[in-house]
Amino acid sequence: MKIGLFTCGYQRGRIKTAFSDAKKFGYDYIELWGGRPHAYPYDIESCAKVIRDFICKYEMPVQIYTPEMNAYPFNIMWENDTMRNDSITYVCRAMDFAKEIGAEYTLISAGHGGFDANSNELKNRLYDGLHKILNYAEKTNQNIIYEPLSIYESNVTNSANQMLEIANDINHPHLHMMSDIVVPYIQGENMLGYLDKLKDKLVHLHIVDSDGQTESHICPGLGVLPLKTLMKELQERNYTKTMTIELVTNYINEPSFYAKMAIDHIKECLL
Repeated sequence: MKIGLFTCGYQRGRIKTAFSDAKKFGYDYIELWGGRPHAYPYDIESCAKVIRDFICKYEMPVQIYTPEMNAYPFNIMWENDTMRNDSITYVCRAMDFAKEIGAEYTLISAGHGGFDANSNELKNRLYDGLHKILNYAEKTNQNIIYEPLSIYESNVTNSANQMLEIANDINHPHLHMMSDIVVPYIQGENMLGYLDKLKDKLVHLHIVDSDGQTESHICPGLGVLPLKTLMKELQERNYTKTMTIELVTNYINEPSFYAKMAIDHIKECLL
């Protein structure tokens, strides 16, 4: 399996450092966070070439491009049609960025749909947005990874069963699924259930540690997750796809220290 470095935690420094660290610490690829100042979708003219240059210089591919869309101002689940369509356009722009830098996937999620929406309204908004996004993905030959979020972050897609329902209902060749292992763990769901239920539809994992109670993403080795056992299970199941160590903003002051600590721990778990 390939191990990726997520660049979100490097946002107070230069993106060059993330590529340099990935190479130095033994990561296999970059999962590029699509936010300013490094790789915002609407900064494609000024940023894409910079990213391509670092890909070549450090021989470190960007496998996945992950635009920021869990917070203001973009959310494909907004009730307001104009705001929701703006968010869908933003995802399409993100796919353009991914194509420019040679990323295989654009990773998206559905934010909170608001407490006033019922389950049918949420499903209609989600499916409408995904169909529009996938139409553009097909035209541009891009691939989408859809990520579930915890119940603390979203009221749309939070479980393996919901992910399987979406995959079966939409059944589009450019739509792929993933799991962030913190989500099932803190919600009392089986972490490996995503692999069992989604099978080949699952192409990616976010690996991180947890306090066992909240959606906080903790550096591997500093939390309570049984990561060594999980890594062994993944090996035994011949999981050969990608997994990104998703350190976000908890370690934003010293991203290099924790990027190294994280991959060292995961590699120990894989021995």
